[in-house]
Amino acid sequence: MDQPLPPGLYIVATPIGNLGDITLRAIEVLREVAVVACEDTRVTGKLLNHLGLKKRLLRYDDHADASARERLLALMREEAVALVSDAGTPLISDPGYRLVRSAREEGIAVTSLPGASAVPVALTLSGLPNDRFLFAGFLPNKQKAREDVLREMSSVPATLMFYDTAPRLLDSLAAIESVLPGREIAVARELTKRFEECRTGSPADLITHYAAHPPKGEIVLMIGPPVDEPPGKFDVDALLREALATRKSSQAVAQVAKATGLDRKMLYARALELK
Repeated sequence: MDQPLPPGLYIVATPIGNLGDITLRAIEVLREVAVVACEDTRVTGKLLNHLGLKKRLLRYDDHADASARERLLALMREEAVALVSDAGTPLISDPGYRLVRSAREEGIAVTSLPGASAVPVALTLSGLPNDRFLFAGFLPNKQKAREDVLREMSSVPATLMFYDTAPRLLDSLAAIESVLPGREIAVARELTKRFEECRTGSPADLITHYAAHPPKGEIVLMIGPPVDEPPGKFDVDALLREALATRKSSQAVAQVAKATGLDRKMLYARALELK
């Protein structure tokens, strides 16, 4: 760079796997900043070592308190400070938004550098509709909460995207099979690395595959948008009446939702009308 970096916060994306994916601009900024705020100093230290850089590292992660944030804000008023995540673009399901918010409120300059992120890489690999997509971070750990989130988003007319981990993938797929059995699913993992994979299919197909071939690595889990059913494919009222004849409303709705893939809230409202 011809001129020293002015004081402020610089949000720098780092590679999600392949170290060749760091941008020239990111390298220039990391070379010029006085301090690098990071999730794990060991991970960022390895990246900087790969780039031939030695910088002062300060830990800033999910457990950072207000005092850590104030310390960084004080530095930004006088020096250039970079914020990085362990992998990818900071703030995308990573800590940092409070730091950015505080910097903006105090009039501290904030600059964000575009770069690697698992979300667009996975979406473009998947072959799922990409004109609209909704990224929703991680699904909850507990089964009921996980299924509640999926029901809440079931009618969103977009591809749904979540981060996931290998040990939780089968549980997540089982929840999708229960709530959205008719949807097309894509599982992308080890993105930009040697064993990169993007596998598509029904929830049941993917459960069968990953039960036999336990996955490794970080995962992006994608759910295709609702598909408009051809008129007359489902006689929803007839299905509901049949189910209501022998079951409680909630049980009847669950049965019809599983059979058709239709939204439970819509079915429940119709069931009440029919009763």
